[in-house]
Amino acid sequence: MRAVATRVAKWIDRLGVVWVEGQLTELKIRPDSKTVFMVLRDPAADMSLTLTCPRDLVRNAPVRLTEGTQVIICGKPNFYTGRGTFSLRVSEIRAVGIGELLARIERLRRLLDAEGLFDPRLKRSIPFLPNTIGLITGRASAAERDVTTVASSRWPAVRFAIRNTIVQGPNAVPQIVDALAALDADPEVDVIVLARGGGSVEDLLPFSDETLCRAISACRTPVVSAIGHEPDNPVCDLVADLRAATPTDAAKRIVPDAAAEQALISDLHRRSARALRNWVHREQHHLDQLRSRPVLAQPLAAITARGDEIHRARATAQRDITRLIAGETDTIGHLSARLTALGPAATLARGYAVVQAVPDTGPPTVLRSTDDAPAGTRLRVRVSDGVVTARSEGTEDDETGSST
Repeated sequence: MRAVATRVAKWIDRLGVVWVEGQLTELKIRPDSKTVFMVLRDPAADMSLTLTCPRDLVRNAPVRLTEGTQVIICGKPNFYTGRGTFSLRVSEIRAVGIGELLARIERLRRLLDAEGLFDPRLKRSIPFLPNTIGLITGRASAAERDVTTVASSRWPAVRFAIRNTIVQGPNAVPQIVDALAALDADPEVDVIVLARGGGSVEDLLPFSDETLCRAISACRTPVVSAIGHEPDNPVCDLVADLRAATPTDAAKRIVPDAAAEQALISDLHRRSARALRNWVHREQHHLDQLRSRPVLAQPLAAITARGDEIHRARATAQRDITRLIAGETDTIGHLSARLTALGPAATLARGYAVVQAVPDTGPPTVLRSTDDAPAGTRLRVRVSDGVVTARSEGTEDDETGSST
């Protein structure tokens, strides 16, 4: 048995590589193993084949490998003598049909993304109300009817510059690129819509073409991509400035609704009028509060109050001054009376006289002693009503016996 198994293994090992197409029905990836075990089944016959594959080859496959994936594999036949089993050692995996197209689209998507064509910062803004809408679509297509009908119903004055082209097949890309360049060069066109209805992956393949994607990126006019339906996602959706789920959605997103805008204007007018009235009412209330304050309601009240205080202060000052003057007047009267009583005039009025010796030279001097008036001295006698002159005849004794 061992000899037979060995000879079979040697004979099979001499076989070259083979290409096999089938459907994966089993995929075993063990965390601790570098080899992946798979089973490839022929959908047209009840036959299957065991495959072994390096883990890295599965990880880097052009499509995500799962149970049910249709693939083409390149492998070398191998016979395992220990268990007597036959398998293919896989060296290359390729996608089949749609899978191959999707893999090519995915490679283009990665390339353009690496070049920055998907960068949101490069997206141009869509004008609020385009002057003219450039529309690239199939002739008499449902996409053209949807865009024009919906846009016209939303804004009746909207204008279109329509370019009808083939939207599928090998000749679609050149025609679409030419129409895109013509609309981009038209100064009246403010936005360009690239519209097409739904279809299969093969039908939408022109809109994932590298030439078209680069032409969209080079446009100076904003481009809206409205290709297929919501699940469809060609590469031009990522390059365009705006992606619309459907042509109808594109018309709604680039043309404002006149009725909605009118309602918005009415609402803004109503809100602004209410805000203005509230502001006027608030300012009027503020002015009323200011006017109700005493300083503005009765501006002279403070002055009047201060005037009354001044009048009272003046009356008090006048009364105090009058009282002071009266008291000082009384004091002066008393002092004057005392001064009068003590003065020489009063003494003279009571019968006294002031006698002065008048020398031949010099001023008169008051006679204070008899020795100051020897015989022959000229005297000046002042009484209450005048002055008399006399001459001394000497001294004599007074009634008490003293000499005068």
